[in-house]
Amino acid sequence: MRAHPANHISNRLLASLLALAGFFACPVVVSAQDTPPPLADRVVAITFDDLPYASGASDKSAKAAINAQRRIVQALRRADVPATGFVNEDKVEALGPAGPRLLAEWNRGLLALGNHGYSHFDSNDLDAGNIEREVVKGEATIRPMAASAGRAIPFFRFPYNHIGDTEPKRAAIERLLADHGYRLAASTIDTSDYLFNNAYERAFAKHDRAMMRRIERAYLDHSRVQIAYYGELGRKVFGRKVPAIMLLHANRLNAATIQPLLGLFRSGGYRFVSLTEAQSDPAYSTPVAATKFGPMWAYRWARAQQVKVNGRLEQEPPAWVGTYADETP
Repeated sequence: MRAHPANHISNRLLASLLALAGFFACPVVVSAQDTPPPLADRVVAITFDDLPYASGASDKSAKAAINAQRRIVQALRRADVPATGFVNEDKVEALGPAGPRLLAEWNRGLLALGNHGYSHFDSNDLDAGNIEREVVKGEATIRPMAASAGRAIPFFRFPYNHIGDTEPKRAAIERLLADHGYRLAASTIDTSDYLFNNAYERAFAKHDRAMMRRIERAYLDHSRVQIAYYGELGRKVFGRKVPAIMLLHANRLNAATIQPLLGLFRSGGYRFVSLTEAQSDPAYSTPVAATKFGPMWAYRWARAQQVKVNGRLEQEPPAWVGTYADETP
């Protein structure tokens, strides 16, 4: 099982994921190879973090952000897929005038804006007062933009999915979000897209199109497995199908693969819903405990419901992807 890192996360944080084993026990075995439940009534909400653009090492230009957003937004609109884009205000500032223009595309139709903080901060390193400042500064562009269209910003998602490493901090975070009119945005499917994107950015910088295609195929194959795994994990915890929430990042790889990614859900019998509709399910009112890690919600629910699961059965990305991403140019 993996916590949710940013696209630029270091390997030291990846290593810390091994400690997640202590977060869960083992007797209820969940495997991606288990027989899936009937396909009817499966729903998923699509979300993107790090808007306007989770730039890679090879290209931090506005052109890269514009191209990626155009492909993502066009694919979502053509397919009539609702989606929420969570914004880091410092990334808006870094793109200059292009930043607000790109966000405007997420402020109409089936697309919606969410707050991801001013910077890609780690709440484990901040007290409640500094977390609140991140929340408020993160509204600088999106709050007036949404208001101009008669919209609200209902959701806040924490970077790394770190929602409180101690119980007092978790409770304080819950209160401050409510005070500012936010609901905590959950996520139930993690595909380690940041890791695949790191490799993809390296192949892009080298103009290695064969490697880019190989990474795309590996990413889609891994995503197919993860969608099945997490769907079954939620069913094991609650004894029924729970609305899924797909965690993606606004990066070059997802811009290139967004259409087949959506196709994976269609072939799995899913229909697409808004984040608001997905989180209206009673499962999302299940209390979750404090943890310094950022596991997907079904793992949190399993602990809260005292359902024992073996997260070691979750498939990791192919080792060669990380090795390629970390190679010295």
